[in-house]
Amino acid sequence: MTKRHVSLPEEAETGMREFIAEVDDRLSSDEDTCAVVEDVLLDLTGDREAYERWQAGESVSPAERVRLQSYDPCNTTLESEYYAEKDEEAFRRSKHLQWLWRQFDSLPIADNVEFALRFRSMLATHLFEECGENCRFFKGITFTYGHNIRVGDNVVIHDDVHLDDRGRLTIGDRVSLSDGVHLYSHDHDVVDQTEVRNYHTVVEDDARVTFDAMVRAGNRVGENAIVGARAVVQHDVPDHHIAVGMPAKSVKIKPGWEDVAVPLEEAGRNRQDERRIEYELDDDLEVFDEFERDLRPPN
Repeated sequence: MTKRHVSLPEEAETGMREFIAEVDDRLSSDEDTCAVVEDVLLDLTGDREAYERWQAGESVSPAERVRLQSYDPCNTTLESEYYAEKDEEAFRRSKHLQWLWRQFDSLPIADNVEFALRFRSMLATHLFEECGENCRFFKGITFTYGHNIRVGDNVVIHDDVHLDDRGRLTIGDRVSLSDGVHLYSHDHDVVDQTEVRNYHTVVEDDARVTFDAMVRAGNRVGENAIVGARAVVQHDVPDHHIAVGMPAKSVKIKPGWEDVAVPLEEAGRNRQDERRIEYELDDDLEVFDEFERDLRPPN
């Protein structure tokens, strides 16, 4: 779809550029990331005055105290924090940046598209393992850690996409992920769901994964391929193929690419095992089974 250029008034543009540049510089420095995130959220929410009154020893209600404490990501927990196999050192920083991303998205100012796209793009350069140029990240995107994601140039990720990087995700240049897409990089054993297997999931250059589709862990969506709406990818989608359905199957090759694409009858190979990522847990790690199920079959 052809787009048109949209610009902000000069004063708003100047203020936006200065703010994003300031946050970018602070995150690039040796300054404590927790402190940077706390400052940014206090100022964006307009809660600085209440925070300073609390810090000065004035009385605040329990609810106010929880709110003010929660601007500091060190006073919060995320679901992924409980995952036993995570890289503790990498997560220590990515947690803070993920908290800033999530809390920013909860603010009314996140609906200012021009500002929000640039702010998230700046954050992605600090949070992701790698982030290319001219990327557009819309509202409600979530990820497991963030630090296991590699994104190429000119990528568009629309509203409410989930990027599960418990394993590893690679998203190529000029990829488009539509609203509600889920990319997974981990799976669970069918008997013991506490047994987690991590994989490398890949979406190649120029691919499109459309509305509400899901790509299961360890699969590859090929170059210039399309995954149809609400499809569930359980096998590799070859380059230039169009795959639809649950489970997704190749039904067509993009017109003009027939001579360079593998035939339809050769599609559907599962290479998940080739992309498995092994990990080891520390011997002294204290683990628990939240389900406490009896997994023994009858007899």
